[in-house]
Amino acid sequence: MNAGITFVRGRNRKPAATHCLEETLSKIPGVCGQCYFGYPLIAAPEGKLGIDATLISADLGVILFDLVEGGDPGDFASRQDDLANKIEARLKVHRELVSGRRLRVPVYAVTFAPGISNLAPYRKKDYPLATPDTLASVLDGCEWPDADPDLYRATLSAIETISSIRKSRTKRFVQRSDSRGAKLKRLEDSIATLDHQQNRAVIETVDGVQRIRGLAGSGKTIVLALKAAYLHSQYPDWRIAVTFNTRSLKGQFKRLINNFCVEATGEEPDTAKIRIVNAWGASGGDDRDGIYYEFCRENNVAYYDFGQARNRFSGADHAFERACEEALTAVEASKPLYDCILVDEAQDFAPSFLRLCYAMLGQDKRLVYAYDELQSLAGESLPSPEQIFGQDKRGRPLVTLGEGDRRDVILEKCYRNSRPVLVTAHALGFGIYRKAPDEPAKGLVQMFDYPRLWQEIGYRLKSGVLAEGERVVLHRTDETSPLFLEEHSPINDLVQLIEFQDEAQQTEWLLAQIRRNLTEDELRHDDIVVIHPDPISTRNKTGPIRKRLFELGIPSHLAGVDTAPDVFFRADTQSVTFTGIYRAKGNEAGMVYVIDAHTCGASSYQLATLRNRLFTAITRSKAWVRVVGYGQHMAIIKRELEHLRSREFELDFHYPTKDVLKKLRIVHRDLSPAERDRLAQRKRGLNELLNDLKAGAIHREDLDAETKGQLKALLFGDDAE
Repeated sequence: MNAGITFVRGRNRKPAATHCLEETLSKIPGVCGQCYFGYPLIAAPEGKLGIDATLISADLGVILFDLVEGGDPGDFASRQDDLANKIEARLKVHRELVSGRRLRVPVYAVTFAPGISNLAPYRKKDYPLATPDTLASVLDGCEWPDADPDLYRATLSAIETISSIRKSRTKRFVQRSDSRGAKLKRLEDSIATLDHQQNRAVIETVDGVQRIRGLAGSGKTIVLALKAAYLHSQYPDWRIAVTFNTRSLKGQFKRLINNFCVEATGEEPDTAKIRIVNAWGASGGDDRDGIYYEFCRENNVAYYDFGQARNRFSGADHAFERACEEALTAVEASKPLYDCILVDEAQDFAPSFLRLCYAMLGQDKRLVYAYDELQSLAGESLPSPEQIFGQDKRGRPLVTLGEGDRRDVILEKCYRNSRPVLVTAHALGFGIYRKAPDEPAKGLVQMFDYPRLWQEIGYRLKSGVLAEGERVVLHRTDETSPLFLEEHSPINDLVQLIEFQDEAQQTEWLLAQIRRNLTEDELRHDDIVVIHPDPISTRNKTGPIRKRLFELGIPSHLAGVDTAPDVFFRADTQSVTFTGIYRAKGNEAGMVYVIDAHTCGASSYQLATLRNRLFTAITRSKAWVRVVGYGQHMAIIKRELEHLRSREFELDFHYPTKDVLKKLRIVHRDLSPAERDRLAQRKRGLNELLNDLKAGAIHREDLDAETKGQLKALLFGDDAE
């Protein structure tokens, strides 16, 4: 395979020609770039236009492939003209791709017909027609002489992006180029483009279960929304459901899905076919419908609302889990109600809910679930797919993700939080600096059971060894935490942790800051979110603050209390959002205030849950975050941040041993059976090598210099020298 081409496999209804094109391109030396099948989708007056395949190459330009299955190419010249005209029009709306009226990017159209052995009767001048044997010579005639890396990346983004998906909720007006509002506008413009891994997660779909994992701010919610919309545009007859734990996400999903469908197809989505529904649900029409309620209704089994479930199952903590379990037990074989279900925030659902979703699907079992373990507010880690979905009658797992990355997608880049904000959230969430550095691992609150997961979520090894019992220093690079997210403001302005003497002092400071944000900083009301980490006391604690804001002429609302449950930001009026931690999940704002943060610093058997609340609150910030509180527990958190600053936002800790891990909350990295077997085999091989070296069966001199150098680099990072 040609390592220079990355293939992203969408749907184009021409499987044989698609497979042949991929094989042919893979064998052509020197061809590099991104090749999409069934993408992009273009809205046209006559309806949606899907491009069979698109290759974006820094050497060749944009190559649009018209694929032919069978022995008749038809009117391929007209199809080529149509493809080229539509794509050129799309690219020309991007100013950086245009010089005067001329598009700086060459666009070529090629008809690829692997089923035609003799092309001579069909050839037309200026309309290339190719077979597997002639494609290389056709591509030799394509060139992009004035391409540069920036122009190539801009072209790739223009092809990949859905330009309206991350537009600000309302138009932003700024007067000063150095104000916070101006900085936020530039940030929003920069992050409006999906990165390649996100785009691949949107387009590639598999039959069966697919899992998407990523950090807060890596785009999981956007990926799920666009994936649902892409599937709806490609399979309009499918019945698709999108569900979630945080009800305030409903409006965001509606906006994203609608924008994608309008841009890609020119039509709004068919809400009878693509449904955005709550997880629990109740009677009362589509707005109140939910996955669990629909399962019970369609399968004629007992349904429990929250109050009924709480009473029946002796408490609120596991009421939904037990309700789903009982419903599943009551149904031997559920009716197939959906062709595809997409679940966001899966870390906050019990396995029984995912099994219920799985049961509602047809035979292809297309279930996509996305999660971030560190945003789990339930204090429990999500099991592996083998554990969640169980076994068949022969004892084989019903679901295994296998070894391919199409079924288990990891989004390692963070496009919401800057490096200092994200590392602060991780340091406080894990308790990296909760104790003095001479007490290794004693202060940790939780830890990954699989050390390499740190690298999978975008951290890089600076020094030490990423292994149990070893000291390690981890940092984030500008590859996984883009620099533009932090360069707009001084680091000390991005993250501030402020300790007050008492609640009154905290309140006075907060009132002054919000007033300044609105009157001097050119921030809008919906740029500001105030988060209280304790869901039980949020209403009482924020009430007096909001009353004082009202007296200052600043409207505010408590999300889900003063608004409908599905509303987070109030689009109908200027109003600052106050929220508890649960409704904050999945939302974001330029300026985030985390008040009463000292409640997350107390030593408690629920410390991991408290620290996850702090992690989740901090990672709501697109630009600036203020963590404030008072008392001795706030002093603990402040000391941790000061130590992190002294380490220039690097994580320096001893990875806990197995004995220490047993005492911590474990954050799982689920390994498939094949991955576990392969890892065990490699460990055995490494042990054999070590034993042979110790016994003298192999000498150091037997290892060549390159192998020894690679071992040093992998084991010791920057200390290898």
